Amino acid sequence: MSQQKTVQPPRRTKFIDILDSTLRAGRRVGLVAPAGLTKPEMLARAIEDVGRDDFGDPWFERPLDALLDSIHGEARLNAAGDWAARQQFHHVLRDRLLAQTWFERHPEILARPIPHPVVIVGPMRSGTTRLHRLLAADRRFAHLRSFETISPVPRPGFEEVMAGRKADFRPKLASRIMKVARLANPRTLSIHPTGPFEPEEELGLLVASMYGMKHEAQWTVPSYGRWCEGEDATPAYRHLANLLRLVGWSQQESSLRPWILKTPQHMLDLPALLKVFPDARLIFTHRDPRAVVGSAASLAWNQTIIYSDQADPHTVGREWLRKTGLMVDRMMEARRAIPAERMIDVQYDEMDRDWRGAMARVYCFLGLEMDSAVTGMERYVERSRALKRRPHRYSLSQFGLGENEVLDRLEDYVRRFDVPMEGAVPPPRRLFGR
Repeated sequence: MSQQKTVQPPRRTKFIDILDSTLRAGRRVGLVAPAGLTKPEMLARAIEDVGRDDFGDPWFERPLDALLDSIHGEARLNAAGDWAARQQFHHVLRDRLLAQTWFERHPEILARPIPHPVVIVGPMRSGTTRLHRLLAADRRFAHLRSFETISPVPRPGFEEVMAGRKADFRPKLASRIMKVARLANPRTLSIHPTGPFEPEEELGLLVASMYGMKHEAQWTVPSYGRWCEGEDATPAYRHLANLLRLVGWSQQESSLRPWILKTPQHMLDLPALLKVFPDARLIFTHRDPRAVVGSAASLAWNQTIIYSDQADPHTVGREWLRKTGLMVDRMMEARRAIPAERMIDVQYDEMDRDWRGAMARVYCFLGLEMDSAVTGMERYVERSRALKRRPHRYSLSQFGLGENEVLDRLEDYVRRFDVPMEGAVPPPRRLFGR
């Protein structure tokens, strides 16, 4: 696990300070409109923009209500934060309206099967991205690309794109968003290297239902997080599945090709996932919880400081220790009902030491030969070195956490899955505080 001499977490860039000041000044003189973060205003803007009012399953309004209450009561957004929230909400609501248009115009989309997907399930920062992108290098699987996670719904007139008569605008939009994200916080490149066409997780497809941890990793919204933890997420997963069908149709992808899916959200929602994808095959990733919690807190901190001037690193650390513990508890409980032949466990350290050997085990579990995929995987490994320009540096102390505190909370997880500890390991009695 990476450590730093200082216990102070990193600060945000001057770009955000300048943007925030500019927005505040613009609002004072009436050049910039207020954010208008109320449900009636946001729904009305989306309806006016798209010209229709069918958002599909109205379940999404429940998490939206909880999220807005939490934003107004807890997030303490700055001007840049509520401006970004306005853009994000509008994008998601507009996409819900457009998705219904595509489903009505092309009913064959919703008839597409999603056979035996391969779902990678693991805590944040446990190597799920690496495993996902290695599998995505195999053309026998379907996968989302980053621009499709940002904008899963094609724009009107996409038939022209499918016919080769015009270019899809979504990769260009994703590239612009990523450039702004790098200006806002260049550390995002080291925390989660990506590009418009890189394989990406489906968290954005859960955000389409106003649901999931993405909101908690960018805003201080603890009451919203606890609301989500108490809900049956099946409606959000149903909409995710329909958006996957839409993406597969827009890719002109064979519906017989299994999808590779992954997002840490699945740790909390395995029952809902398996209700919607009953024949899913599950690959569980595991890593030293000190690295998991420290890295997750760092990821959330580096996002939260963009949108709020009052983010507190110790609050972020405590929340992600709590959240990681809950994710692990729910995952272990859900596994009791899953047949052993439907799942396999992969250690982060195993992938570090010998990714080929680890992937050979995965392919044996999937019942596939691996030789034809190795060249693509090797290309990904080389490309990933170019993407990751600098190491992700963080420490538990930056977020007010101690190693024994983390290990004591996650002792059962470490023992259950025999998770290797990074660096020197004290004797077990000292390690777990017992």
